[in-house]
Amino acid sequence: AVGYLSFSGDLDTCITIRTLVVHGDEISVTAGAGIVADSDPETEEKETENKAAALLAAVDLARRLETS
Repeated sequence: AVGYLSFSGDLDTCITIRTLVVHGDEISVTAGAGIVADSDPETEEKETENKAAALLAAVDLARRLETS
């Protein structure tokens, strides 16, 4: 989750379902799903795989554009 608490007492948070972090030459990708009572585990797993694949595809495209 990501959030902040201000000096005035305001609070705002959210769940990060897709995250890509670049540190030097290393890239970290995480993906998740919102699990509810009616969730199908196999469908949720595929959803997280698709989200991670989209992030990796974006990294691949950025690298190709950078070197062209």
